[in-house]
Amino acid sequence: MAYDEQMAERIRAALATRDDVTERKMMGGLIFMVGDHMACGARRDGSLLARVGPEEMDAALEEPGVEPMVMRDRVMKGYVYVEGDQIADDEALRAW
Repeated sequence: MAYDEQMAERIRAALATRDDVTERKMMGGLIFMVGDHMACGARRDGSLLARVGPEEMDAALEEPGVEPMVMRDRVMKGYVYVEGDQIADDEALRAW
């Protein structure tokens, strides 16, 4: 399994009221696209990939259990990883 199925189900539930969500397997996880833009993703380790936008990046990184998304030694501005224990309940997940 390339991503955490439980996290994927929780994300699906959080986005269930939207009609513009699609899913794509990429970057070793399951990415959720909202309106054709990458919004979030379920990762193998139970963490969340979250799009916060460049303007909110610094504030997001001040939260516990959050680190920048890095690909090929490059920080992806506007995207962070959130540890699974920081989004243990559905309210915390929806906040991201």
